[in-house]
Amino acid sequence: MSTGLRDDFFMGLALDAARAAGEAGEVPVGAVLVDEASGAVLATAGNAPIASADPTAHAEVLVLRAATRAAGNYRLRPGLTVFVTLEPCAMCAGALSLARVSRLVWGADDPKGGGVRHGARVFDQPTCHWRPTLGGGVRDTEAAALLRDFFRRRRPRRTREENLSENVTGFTGK
Repeated sequence: MSTGLRDDFFMGLALDAARAAGEAGEVPVGAVLVDEASGAVLATAGNAPIASADPTAHAEVLVLRAATRAAGNYRLRPGLTVFVTLEPCAMCAGALSLARVSRLVWGADDPKGGGVRHGARVFDQPTCHWRPTLGGGVRDTEAAALLRDFFRRRRPRRTREENLSENVTGFTGK
């Protein structure tokens, strides 16, 4: 199977985990950790900060926790790839670096909260000691739609009058 087809397949598993997270009321982000040589899925997780009362329980961190516990080492062996539906934030990018993940593949870019291609650009910093091979944009339209639909359902529509009554700082004048 070609790399592109494999990436699509594993991103599909991450999207399944994201959907499950969304159905549980979490932000729908999913991650899968894969051994590239064998194609074995070592861990799968969806975001769970609400359910676990843990602000660090992002999908990427959860797959790293499962794999490092199983390995008995905080650093992972070479040849492992993390597939995640959304560009990792700075915290998750740092964790991926510390765990020595060989390759990182994400779906949708995150210009507001991302830490790889956007924001902190963790892997571009001189203090970053491990840089995985990067690949973004795999099934990005599907991943972005999942997030967009989730937030549309959660945020009530505002009327034009409510939008106009809001002052520059974002607070209503009440």
